[in-house]
This record gives sequence, structure tokens and C-alpha cells, in this order.
Amino acid sequence: MKGFIKQNLILVVSVLFFSIGCKWTDKNKNVSEGILSKPPFSDITDSIKRFPDDAMLYFKRAEMLSQNNLHEIANADYKKSWELKEDAQTGRRYASNLSIIGRQADAIRLLLNCIDKFPDEPEFKRLLGEVYIQSGRTKQAIALYDSVLRKDSLNFEAWFEKGKLLAQAKDTMGAIASFQKAVSIQPVDTYALELAHLYAETKNKDAVVICDNILELDSAHELIDPFFIKGIYYSNTQQYELARIQFDSCISRDWKFTEAYIEKGIALFKQKNYDAALNTFRMAVTVTNTDPDAYYWIGRCYEAAKKMNDAAEYYQRATELDKDFSEAKEALKRVEK
Repeated sequence: MKGFIKQNLILVVSVLFFSIGCKWTDKNKNVSEGILSKPPFSDITDSIKRFPDDAMLYFKRAEMLSQNNLHEIANADYKKSWELKEDAQTGRRYASNLSIIGRQADAIRLLLNCIDKFPDEPEFKRLLGEVYIQSGRTKQAIALYDSVLRKDSLNFEAWFEKGKLLAQAKDTMGAIASFQKAVSIQPVDTYALELAHLYAETKNKDAVVICDNILELDSAHELIDPFFIKGIYYSNTQQYELARIQFDSCISRDWKFTEAYIEKGIALFKQKNYDAALNTFRMAVTVTNTDPDAYYWIGRCYEAAKKMNDAAEYYQRATELDKDFSEAKEALKRVEK
């Protein structure tokens, strides 16, 4: 008897979950159909009803949906377009959409398929590298770019992308070598500034040389990154006054550049100019009130001034904005003792 009751209970629960799942699927389907039947999608939806095997119609509607941030609904159209006609353009957009909606495993499978189908399309390997990064597969991404570079050692984009990956993996020397190679092949500002930033982090004075060369050609006086990178170099080499000047140059060109305020404040803090540092960090909070670093450094200023209650308040705010902010958590414990 107990076995009979148990079997029936399992059956009832299974039917219940199946029913709930069907209702949820039906609800999503109804929402999707409602959106597709209204402008600006209704015209192309009508065309699809008349020509249900036209891959390009599904692709066009998917593009419209993506432009309106309706990526989940767009995915069905990209999939249908791909099933009807496997071309490179559809493959790229379908893979990108899968990545956007968090289906990295499906995106990887599709991209590997596209690489086989379209071996002369380098964009698929670049996209695959990005998806590998998103899914935490840094080693696979680096191996992918290595395979590209074995076939074409002058592929500056591959050197640059590999450099970014190595930087993320904390292989600074490897990243510098990759960026150097990219710059030697294609000396554009984007690549040079990435190299300069790593030079600044490693206290290499060539960071300043690169930035000054770029600034000399900035006739419109619009660039900000060269000043910021010089500021990082001067701060890392304990030339704090020179660092402050560079960060002020950033702020004068873009007063909303939060990182410049924070780095300027850190330079002032290390000079033990706590009042000026506090004011600078407060400006950072005014510009962007969701940056945990700004609150953390305000806490550091209050802690330096022995105002532990105020320090605790700002450390707490920092941890609320960033649950993984270990330095703020440790500081909060320290001032609460």
C-alpha cells in the first residue's frame, strides 16, 4: 500500500511540475507573440507568415528585436534563420546573441561549427575567444590565439587580443610582449596606450614617452587616457605631485572621470594630505555614487583621522556595493574592534 501511495504521489508531483512548466512556456510564448504582432515588428511578422521559409526575413526581425534589447525573443529568429540558411553573417549574429543571453556553452558549440564551415572568416575565432573569456576559459582563449598566430605571425589583432587575455590572467610580462608585437606591426594609439598602461604598472618610464608622443599629435586636445596613464606611472614611482597634475589634466578635460578623482585622492592620501584627499574622494562620490572604491577611500581618510565610527560607515557602504571587496571587509573589522 505504501508503495502504491508513493508511486501516485510521484505521479501527481510530476504532473504538477509539467503543468507549471507548460503554463510558464505558454506565458512566454504569448508574450513573444504579442510583441511580434505589434509595430515595429508586425509588418515583418506578416511577411514571415506569407514566406515562412525565407531565412532573411527571420534574420531581419531578429536584428530589429536585438536593437530593441529583446534578445531572448530575437534568439528564436536567429536560430530559425540559421536552420534555413547557414551563412557567415547569421552565424556571427546568432553566436553573439547566445553570448548576450548567457548561453555561452551553446555559443561555443556554434562558433566551433562556424570556424569549420567558414575557415577564412577570422571574426569567428575572435568571437570564440571572447566567449571563452566570459565563461572563464582563459587558457582555451589563449590557445586559440596561439593557433591563429602560428598560421599568421603578423596578425596584429590576434597579438593585441592575446595581450589583453594575458593581462587578465595576471601574466604581465607576457601581455607586454604581446602588446609590443601588436604595436610593432600596427602602431595605433589603442595598442600603444594598452602597452603604456602596463609599462606604468611596472614602473617603466617608457609609459611617459609613449603618452607624450600621443599627446603631441592630439591637436584637438581631447585625449584623456595618456594623462591618466602618466599619472599612474608617477604615482607608482612615488612622484605624487606629478601624478596629481596628470589627474587634474584628466579632470579638466572630463569632470565625470571618476577614476581620475580616485587616483588623485590616493596620491594625496599617500602624501598624508588627508583633508585634500577626503575632499577629492567626496567629489568622486558626487560624480558616481555607486563606486565602492570611493567610499572605501573616504573610510581610509576617516580612519587616518581616528574617526572610527565615520570610517566604519563608509567601509560598510563599500562592502554593500561590492560584496567581494575584501580590503573593505578587513578595514571594517579593524575599525569596529
